[in-house]
Amino acid sequence: MLGDPCSLPTDRALLSQPPKTGLRCKMVLQAVSRVLRKSKAKPNGKKPAAEEKKMYLEPEHTKSRITDFEFKELVVLPREIDLNEWLASNTTTFFHHINLQYSTISEFCTGEMCQTMAVRNTQYYWYDERGKKVKCTAPQYVDFVMSSVQKLVTDEDVFPTKYGREFPSSFESLVKKICKYLFHVLGHIYWAHFKETLALELHGHLNTLYVHFILFAREFNLLDPKETAIMDDLTEVLCSVPGGGGAGDGAGGGAPGAQNHVKER
Repeated sequence: MLGDPCSLPTDRALLSQPPKTGLRCKMVLQAVSRVLRKSKAKPNGKKPAAEEKKMYLEPEHTKSRITDFEFKELVVLPREIDLNEWLASNTTTFFHHINLQYSTISEFCTGEMCQTMAVRNTQYYWYDERGKKVKCTAPQYVDFVMSSVQKLVTDEDVFPTKYGREFPSSFESLVKKICKYLFHVLGHIYWAHFKETLALELHGHLNTLYVHFILFAREFNLLDPKETAIMDDLTEVLCSVPGGGGAGDGAGGGAPGAQNHVKER
């Protein structure tokens, strides 16, 4: 997948530690692969009845975090920071960490097993530059998302880093579009690949990322409630536990603190 996790200032890098790697992780991946080869999971995004019990909602899994930090405090716009700068730095950070989270299970998200980009009973389609609806597999959809977002966050005309450059008038709408696509990726990981995430012991990272992302998006009205309704049960559970910001708060996620997006002077 595109994008490496970027370096973060030490005072904001609460969640910057990447998912576990190394020999142990490789051995787990191999074990999960063997299990999946024997699995009777159906393609097309459809899972056996056992998986439709929403394993990610089980209490022993929802309480897993990599930090107990109060994310509601972390997402609030600092008094001295420009709103667009805050949106830019956080959006870029979420992109990198959601991309990284997906990369941990990308081996299992194949065109054969995930023939559609599905979350529960909802299927997502990609729209090309001409607005043409494109039906694609989940890995194709995620690749389209990551490639398009990578192009935007590295475009100096959209995410300016040079002193004197202004954010475009359409910046907020572009950020909302990015957040919508990133939410689709998170939803697919939970719905179709939580079993693998659990086997890799990365569900704590995923939960933390989700809470931080959702709380941030709600704080700045970046996601349509109709768009996120499909995961409302998970959002309510994760955001109602300590560190989740409260069930009535908003958006959430658990990526690391916002990365630097300071314009060069």
